[in-house]
Formats: sequence, C-alpha cells, structure tokens
Amino acid sequence: MSARDVVLCECFARDGLQHEPDFIGTAVKADLIDRFASLGFERVEATSYSNPKVVPQFADASELLAMLPRREGVWYKATCANARAVQRALADLDAGIGANEISLLVSASSSHSLRNLKRERADQWNNVADMARLAAGRLRMVGTISVAFGCPFEGAVDPDSVMADVQRFAELGVGIVTLGDTTGMAAPAAVRDLYSRMALEFPQLTPVAHFHDTRGTGLVNYVAALDAGVRHFDCAFGGVGGHPAKVRYGGGHTGNVATEDLVSLLESMGLRTGLDLDALDAVSQLCQQTLGRQLHSRVAQSGLNPLIAGARPAQDAS
Repeated sequence: MSARDVVLCECFARDGLQHEPDFIGTAVKADLIDRFASLGFERVEATSYSNPKVVPQFADASELLAMLPRREGVWYKATCANARAVQRALADLDAGIGANEISLLVSASSSHSLRNLKRERADQWNNVADMARLAAGRLRMVGTISVAFGCPFEGAVDPDSVMADVQRFAELGVGIVTLGDTTGMAAPAAVRDLYSRMALEFPQLTPVAHFHDTRGTGLVNYVAALDAGVRHFDCAFGGVGGHPAKVRYGGGHTGNVATEDLVSLLESMGLRTGLDLDALDAVSQLCQQTLGRQLHSRVAQSGLNPLIAGARPAQDAS
C-alpha cells in the first residue's frame, strides 16, 4: 500500500448510488469498485444488504461481492439494516465472497430515525445491539451516527446525546465511529468541538468524518475535522449521494463531498492520500459516464491543483 497521512473511504457505489432511479448493472458496479481499490483507496463502500423492495439498487449485493477481486489491505464495506442483513453478510463471508466491514446506522434525532430507519431510536439501538453481537469477531464494525450536527426535522442536536451514542457503540465493541452531517448543517466550530470532545472522551475509537456539501461547507468542515485530529474521511466521486429518493429532506443538492475536490485539497496541504493521482481523472470521468450526466466535482472540470506534484489537467468533460 502507498504511504498515506489520511484514509479516504470511497462511497460512490453505496451512498452515491442508493438514490439513483435507474439500476446500475452489477458488472459495471464491480468494475468501478475494483478501480477504486486500484487507485489506492483503503476503504470502499461496496453495497448494502438492503431489502430489494426498499432499495432496488442493492438487490445484487451478494452477486456484486462475488465479482470483486480481493486486494490485500482493502476493506470492502456493506451497510446492514438488521440482524438478517448481518446473517447474509456472514454467509457471504463464509463463502469467501463477502465484505469484511459492515456499517451499523443510528440517527441522532427521533424524527430522522423514524423517517430514515423506520424505527424509534430505542428500537434501533436494540437492533444495532443484535447486529453487533452477531458480527463480533467476524466483521470489522463501523458505527454511523446520522444528523449528528443537526436534524432537518428537529433542528439542533444535543452534543451530549451524540456522545452518548458514541459511548453505546464503544460498549458494543464497535471500534470505528462516523459522525454524519447528513444534510450539510455543520459549521467548522461545531465540527472541531464535537470531534475534539470525542477524541478526549473516547481515545480508543477511530473517528470518521462524513460531510455533505449541501450548503458548500463540506471542504471547510473536513479541514476543521482534520484540525481536531481526524484522519479518516468519507467522500464520493462527483459528489453523488445523500438520501434515498423516497425520503426527501434537506432540499437542493444533498450529495457527499466530491472525492476529486477533497483529494486535491488534502494533497495541496501536503497530506498524502495514498491515491494514484495520475489515474484519478480517468476514474472520475468514468463515474460521470456511468450516470450519464455531469456531476458536482469542481476538480473534475478544472483538474487537480497544478502545484501538486504529479497533478495533470482534467480531460474535457463536455
């Protein structure tokens, strides 16, 4: 693996595609995921063990995972909604085709939990506890707290409540915890405060930053998280992703921070992402071609910062 100062998780194939109305072919998704791993991503969101009636895009979860070439040091993550999903993940793991990392989701607010997870918060925590018990010792677990910096339905979220959720994950043996800014409500001061507090109270955990660029604050929030000691970041090529099409909140552009833009920023700051910068643009363009539209990355149009060693201009995306 290439030397790196930060670890990026590429989320295009799962968080990025979950709201796409058209099914993307399994072979196409598998090829993209393998290209992400080839670029040097240590972590890749590959799929979700979702009910295909609810999220048809991931009806091919097991088939997709079976097609992925395995690379040493690469973690392929699958989101799990319930114990049945974890059982599917374990069955695939036993068959030698599974993901080696799973994501367990909770919402920081009651309203978002009901809208997005269809459960009261207490019920969802019971659900997560069941999943963690099944996965313990078999799969690396990542706990994700959605709307940790603000809820589109309830407004402000109490930082004490978020820290209590972090503690619950820690008590369940979850070693990686993501704070999600689901609709782009975070501001740098709040980001620094919350991650600094998390580092102080739970030094044994690996914190992950997951910001959306709904209001153009994604990159500055990543810098704030970096200032607070975070070294693991989520992103998605072209800034795609957000929420399922059937759950509408936030309005406007709700996508993730674009991988291309985040990589350009971090490398410009002298931080090694461990990615093949020469090959980055070709994969970016392939992601746009896959969805058949111009995506939201500025760097995809302008190219990496030319002051970065090895940076090349972007191809004409027109």
